[in-house]
Amino acid sequence: MTGLDRHYFARGNTARGVHFLYDSAFQGLHKIFLLEGPQGTGKSTVISRLADEMMNQGFNVQLFHSPLNPETLDAMIIASLKIGFADGRTCEGLSSVKDVEIARIDFTQAVDDNPFSEQEQQEIESLRGQLLHAYSKAYDTFATALRIHDDLEDIYINKMDFHKADQIGQELAGSLFGNQTLNKEAVTRHLFFGAATPKGAVDHIQNLTAGLQRRIFIKGRPGSGKSTMLKRIAAAAAKRGFDVEIFHCGFDPNSLDMLTFPQLSAAIFDSTAPHEYFPDRTGDEILDMYEHVIEPGTDERYASELAPIQKQYSLKMKEAASYLAEAQEIDSRIRGYYTAVTDFSRIDRLYRQLFSEIDERIRQAQRSI
Repeated sequence: MTGLDRHYFARGNTARGVHFLYDSAFQGLHKIFLLEGPQGTGKSTVISRLADEMMNQGFNVQLFHSPLNPETLDAMIIASLKIGFADGRTCEGLSSVKDVEIARIDFTQAVDDNPFSEQEQQEIESLRGQLLHAYSKAYDTFATALRIHDDLEDIYINKMDFHKADQIGQELAGSLFGNQTLNKEAVTRHLFFGAATPKGAVDHIQNLTAGLQRRIFIKGRPGSGKSTMLKRIAAAAAKRGFDVEIFHCGFDPNSLDMLTFPQLSAAIFDSTAPHEYFPDRTGDEILDMYEHVIEPGTDERYASELAPIQKQYSLKMKEAASYLAEAQEIDSRIRGYYTAVTDFSRIDRLYRQLFSEIDERIRQAQRSI
């Protein structure tokens, strides 16, 4: 039977700069293989090959995508074997994961000795500087968009019934947990389900909630208490011993967009643009915060104020995405230099080395049964 794949991000291009969640995403593993070397030396390809092979053998895998090139992988976890693989250039924070062995695999050994002329070296260094500048422009523009978004939130916050919002959060927590308390310490992981990419927002909500029996789609407006409610429910879950995956907003990581509860087979998520979905199966339900906690008629009363703010916000988000597209193009040019001087027969040997490590981990697991 083919294994299942779950898709995440743990690196985000956000309004608060680049943001990493790998230290939380990779907690609980015994060993992490850190693939080191510049872009274009086959690291993502090797991770993808390992993922395909493990799924063919029936293992479930967790796949972590690049927010710059979302069709490629930055990392992978095989949870049942308690091992992970990550691109050391893009996955910051793994050195702070507790109680884990880190094995560094040097992919520069597959690159020819002294591969570049002095002129090519200068061009690569120039491109690296341009890459940092493009990222900086993207982050600055996202930050401007966040300030505009705050103006949207202010309108709704001023028309919000906070007492009612608190009551709804308590009722929702009660419907999830009842009187249950688990006699264990909760495991809490922090992740992203989506990311700002050169093509706009990308998310994996449908993949991550596919096997869950209950899904609660939170509707509403900016400032209608969605993230605050999720934070309180996450705290209540941890207090009661329930494991929870906490998904941060890929635009503003200080906000939350989704919680999933493995023991309850349930998810609650912000189902508004740019990740808007609607119920399509048994166990799906809608919670409309605008309907319950915002003064009726607010949209209509403030339409003339809301429209220009929403337009400014949309324009800034598109501008930020254009800077990410610029970064992607520059990154691709740097990648091309290294791909041209990489011996992929050596990459294949590194793949086999890593696969033999997995094979040994499987044998160890079988001997312990």
